[in-house]
Amino acid sequence: MPRKLISFDWAMKKLLRSKANFEILEGFLSELLKDDIQVLEILESGSNKDSSQDKSNQVDLKVKNQKDEIIIIEVQYQSEYDYLQRILFGTSKVIVEHLDKNDSYAKVVKVISVNILYFDLGHGKDYVYFGTTNFQGVHYQDILGLSKEQKSLYSKRRVYEVFPEYYLIKVNSFNDIAKDTLDEWIYFLKNEEIKGDFKAKGLKKAKQELDILKLPEKERLAYERYQDDLHYQASMVESSYTIGMKEGMKEGIEKGRQEGRAEGRAEGKKERNIEIARNLLAADVLDVQVIAQMTELTRTEVEEIKACPES
Repeated sequence: MPRKLISFDWAMKKLLRSKANFEILEGFLSELLKDDIQVLEILESGSNKDSSQDKSNQVDLKVKNQKDEIIIIEVQYQSEYDYLQRILFGTSKVIVEHLDKNDSYAKVVKVISVNILYFDLGHGKDYVYFGTTNFQGVHYQDILGLSKEQKSLYSKRRVYEVFPEYYLIKVNSFNDIAKDTLDEWIYFLKNEEIKGDFKAKGLKKAKQELDILKLPEKERLAYERYQDDLHYQASMVESSYTIGMKEGMKEGIEKGRQEGRAEGRAEGKKERNIEIARNLLAADVLDVQVIAQMTELTRTEVEEIKACPES
């Protein structure tokens, strides 16, 4: 039976920042991007957090490759309806951070956003999605290309190479059947196991370095606490939201009988959502924006509850 390995998000936080382990990260990125990726350095940013509670379990790793492109890798466990907008914001922020005030726009950095998701984002049957930007003619349906001068100025061949690229890996949608080397990596991301016949780049090194049993006792205990924290947060969300919604609907129906079914249901649901928000804020496991999305309250309403929790 394959031995359990450290989860990839924990490895990014603790092990893959070491140059000695760049081979693992390079292997994953090479298989995903279908290119021979070399990691030159790890870039720090304000979103690189140490606790799993920071940024709603989001783990960031920002690296520069041999082409001077910047690759952002994010792991996200909890569902976010506006996640697409968030990755757009994230790539835009990186572009701004890496453009000096005296630089021309031709020096805008190429950003590749890699998102490893443990929730179902959007509607689609695939488990790996790729997105980029092209411009298509309205009348002739041709794809806009770069001029000779632009190719020289940008050091790019096609328009889409100027813009950010996005990869979405929906881990839970993978059926555990590895048909190619990228699937072998996704199998590891989902199961924290590497089969003996896997040949994907970086996995051999990962199997050696990410063995839980090889961790010093202090790091192993920290990892176990991290895993427990993920389970706890998932349970908190499910319990508080699911039970709260059921009770909210019950209260809404009761008020509807007294004041009008439609109006009462809405008021009861709103009151219960306020109570759910108050409980989630007290647990301190989610940020204000996520709580607002889950409870259908506005960000301002949640912030007011946070400021006056007893009111």
